[in-house]
Amino acid sequence: MYAIVRAGGRQEKVAEGDVLTVDRLTGEAGDTLKLQALLVVDGDNVVSKAADLAKFEITAEIIGAVKGPKINIMHYRNKTGYKRRMGHRQPYTEVKITGIKSGKK
Repeated sequence: MYAIVRAGGRQEKVAEGDVLTVDRLTGEAGDTLKLQALLVVDGDNVVSKAADLAKFEITAEIIGAVKGPKINIMHYRNKTGYKRRMGHRQPYTEVKITGIKSGKK
């Protein structure tokens, strides 16, 4: 079983036990959170209606904060001797999917 979830402004394909990197989330390591499902695939059964997706609960645990790769930025203006070098590292949060459960009994 896997699901497509909305996480950090993007859509991610997740299954139970997957670790994914999303944009920075509030919370500390060990906190749990729920992700919004956009599509759930269970074998041959595909669920995409909003009413049916509301029955599914996708839980995740925050592993910790990480940083992305360094991006080097260079500003340069011709004939003036102006050069400026900057860098940026985007903050991310690592999240582990702990369960995809349906509300069916």
